[in-house]
Amino acid sequence: MTDRPNYLTPAGYAKLRAEYEQLFATDRPALVETISWAAGNGDRSENGDYIYGRKKLREIDRRLGWLSKRMKAAKVVDPAQQQDRTRVWFGATVTIADEDDNERVLTLAGDDEADAGAGRVGWNAPIARALRGAAVGDLRRVMLPAGEREYEIVAIGYPEPERG
Repeated sequence: MTDRPNYLTPAGYAKLRAEYEQLFATDRPALVETISWAAGNGDRSENGDYIYGRKKLREIDRRLGWLSKRMKAAKVVDPAQQQDRTRVWFGATVTIADEDDNERVLTLAGDDEADAGAGRVGWNAPIARALRGAAVGDLRRVMLPAGEREYEIVAIGYPEPERG
């Protein structure tokens, strides 16, 4: 794992935290109980509940460790609090157009929040790195698996801060 911060939105951090809590407080104790019951049934070498339970417990423990590391490295950034809304920074929703005037809307999110189908691109993805700091009208070149593409920044938006 690298030493760079794990940028997350408040919602992204809450999602990681919720998964950790679910695994630690509910799923793991229930599995430990099942394993204990299976261990009491005698021969463990051919006991499917015991063998599968131990395997599943290792997977949960691995996931808990990973979630713990990601949350420790987390730097929670609220895009609504962005001061410079004229440039592309973390949390920006950007409309870009390619050479053929095909437009795409992307939101620069944390790497753990990325979901290409929903238009959320990880902060360290090649296209996100190319767009960082750009203003409307700027052209940016991006090396993609299909080759180099040039995009123009058409619009930049950020969530509005909550009024309290």
